[in-house]
Amino acid sequence: MVYLTRRERFNSAHRLFNPKLTDEENNELYGKCANPNWHGHNYDLFVTVKGEVDPETGVVINLKDLSQIIKTKVIDKLDHRNLNVEVDFLQNTIVSTENIIVAIWKELQVELDKTPARLSKIKLVETENNFAEYYGD
Repeated sequence: MVYLTRRERFNSAHRLFNPKLTDEENNELYGKCANPNWHGHNYDLFVTVKGEVDPETGVVINLKDLSQIIKTKVIDKLDHRNLNVEVDFLQNTIVSTENIIVAIWKELQVELDKTPARLSKIKLVETENNFAEYYGD
């Protein structure tokens, strides 16, 4: 089994906010990340797939194909967007790093299920100090 990782980047704004809570409760829970005027991050997304090396091609998946899937299903929808407002697959979600990464997995899995490669792990780096990793359900 070979594990292959592709890194992509995107920049987005969001607000940590639970609509069931008051502004004061959100501020208490999320601090400055609950700013009603949003805040932004320069995200690094690492998508790791796994599979057997195809003896005909010498690869698990063509990296151009993997990059295109990530860009079409994720980057084009997230880059320079307000995650709370503009992203269809994040609607009605508290837009935390944890929820973003699970939603990205679901978006990618649909397309990668059509290839010989299988999702193994996704890592989403929000800041130099904070990141999340997700290995599926």
